[in-house]
Amino acid sequence: MTVCAIEEATEDAAVRRAAFTISPDGCYAARLAGAGEARFAERWTLDGPEPYAVPLPLGQPEEPDAQVAPMADGRVLISRRLADRQMFSLLYPTGPGTGELPLGAVESASAMTLLPPSPNGTCVYALAHGEGTTAVWLVAGGAFGPERVAQVPGRCSGGVWLDRTGRMLALDRETDGTTKAVAVDLERGGEVTPLLQITEDSNDRLLLADAESGLLLIRSDAAGHDRLGWGVLGSLRPVRFPECLRLADATVTPFAIQPGQVLMPESCAVALRIDAAAGSWLGVWRPSARRMLQLAGPVGWLTGTGLWTREGVLHLPYATDAVPCGVARTEIPDAAFQPETVTVITGSAQAESAGGEPCGGEGGPVVCRPVPLQQAPLTGRVTPG
Repeated sequence: MTVCAIEEATEDAAVRRAAFTISPDGCYAARLAGAGEARFAERWTLDGPEPYAVPLPLGQPEEPDAQVAPMADGRVLISRRLADRQMFSLLYPTGPGTGELPLGAVESASAMTLLPPSPNGTCVYALAHGEGTTAVWLVAGGAFGPERVAQVPGRCSGGVWLDRTGRMLALDRETDGTTKAVAVDLERGGEVTPLLQITEDSNDRLLLADAESGLLLIRSDAAGHDRLGWGVLGSLRPVRFPECLRLADATVTPFAIQPGQVLMPESCAVALRIDAAAGSWLGVWRPSARRMLQLAGPVGWLTGTGLWTREGVLHLPYATDAVPCGVARTEIPDAAFQPETVTVITGSAQAESAGGEPCGGEGGPVVCRPVPLQQAPLTGRVTPG
């Protein structure tokens, strides 16, 4: 996949993520429901025996480019574009109607992009692109309305939290035509440190991270073509690129990691969205596994969204005419997974299998040895309690 195609896939994933967002604790979700000129914010409650949706319409419909995010207290943040300003409000149900609490506006020449809600559940941040820089704004959860908390050189996209407090934010930063994931410390004035550098010229993006296990899901073209791989935050081992995650004529994108596997990244179940000409479906995989399981999602699946429980049950939200708010629960037995054989990009002219035997003969493609996940900035991360 070319760099341009990777950018398009990354931006498309961001759009899908913004369409249905689940709170970090899994209690609430929010989406822009409706169609055409009749769009409105909708909150889903997911922590009860049965999920239910609460529409949050106002006096006029929302624009199709409005963005929403759930808060830990059940309110929904909405971001709207009006001329050269981005406006933010909190919506909440009030009897038969919808209440709205304006939070303020940010003047921005381009539309701002909401990041996934902070792990603490009380803060939401947004990215604003400027002339050669990207600003990180705290748009919900601050004391005095929207506040710029970091200014990062380069054009940034993505957005993955690296800890459970909402301090360390990973962004994919493009500079001089190359994209590398960096870590931004929001409590130290937006201090930026390198996070991924598999080779000097490769495009290395962080797609997902789990703070408890340290598991990272990465997309890189270090092998000369786009690959999905995994690593461990702070580990000295190189990034690995399992062959089972490489599908012909299909794009594989992770969207959920099983929590609760403290310091056991190989045991985390990962849910993946598979997109091909025939449509989209579900993949399930573990780093310790031999293969990726491919499954059909539920009818009406809000494609590319879902969450794992600590017990390993995958919850997939769906909406149909008959069931406007539903969650399908799937449990994957351990017996479905086997030990994995992975491809590790090495410094020789041949790629080696996990067993150490070379793959291919003389004259194979020369690839570069990946650099471990760099020393920045959480190699000394605190073991979760």
